[in-house]
Parts: sequence; structure tokens; C-alpha cells
Amino acid sequence: MFLKKVEGPRAVTLPDGSTMTRADLPPENTRRWVASRKAAVVRGVLYGLLPQTEALRRYGLSEEEFRGWISAVADHGEEALKTTRLKDYRKH
Repeated sequence: MFLKKVEGPRAVTLPDGSTMTRADLPPENTRRWVASRKAAVVRGVLYGLLPQTEALRRYGLSEEEFRGWISAVADHGEEALKTTRLKDYRKH
């Protein structure tokens, strides 16, 4: 079995005791961003699985968009990442 060389850890342990690996991240060609995929990327960056710069490059995200995801999770939880809930959580 051959493992692709990657910078950083291959897996991290989340606060709930579960393990997150790079295989748990969405594919690089993701175009349809559902809440679970957004949450996976946010968790991956926050817990050190991949650096933010790599996540932005890998998924073609702007820094502002990604900061919005982090802010939504921090303020309202992962439920706030659902596009149908944006108006409920948007700051006025």
C-alpha cells in the first residue's frame, strides 16, 4: 500500500473523541456546498488537519467566504451553515 505524501497530520482527534482523517474531507472538485461539507472543512482547519491556506486553494474559496463559515459555526453552530437558514442567522 502506498500513501501519498502530505504536509501535516493524516488524522486528528476531535473534542468528542472521534477521529477525522483527510478522507473525511470533501473532494477537491466539490461545487455543491451542503452544510455537512462546509462543516467538515471548518473542522479540518480548526483542528489542524489542513492549513487554512490549503483549504482555500483546494476548494477555490475566498478568505471572506471561509471566515463567514467559521463565524456562523462559532455563533450559531453547524446548523447555521445551511443555506435555507442563512436569513435566520444573518447579522443585520
